[in-house]
Amino acid sequence: MAFYEPVQLIVIGAIVVVIFLWGPKKIPELARSIGIARREFTQASKESAAPTTGQPTPANAPDQTLVDTARKLGIDTEGRPENRPENRSQTRL
Repeated sequence: MAFYEPVQLIVIGAIVVVIFLWGPKKIPELARSIGIARREFTQASKESAAPTTGQPTPANAPDQTLVDTARKLGIDTEGRPENRPENRSQTRL
């Protein structure tokens, strides 16, 4: 009789537990969703690593209300990083 190493027994036990918990019909669905999640994560990682074109997106576009308020207060908004006047508003006070 062959003795198995503890790691092998743990893997076999985990497979048996998974089959008993979710059943054989649910396992392919779980594997599919793990594959989809992995693919989406990889795609998002590649997109975030790609250099941006500098075009404002909703995430980094200046808040127009903030810019309008700064102009009404006489704060110059041109040439500010990300065109964000809040960087200068603290020094004006």
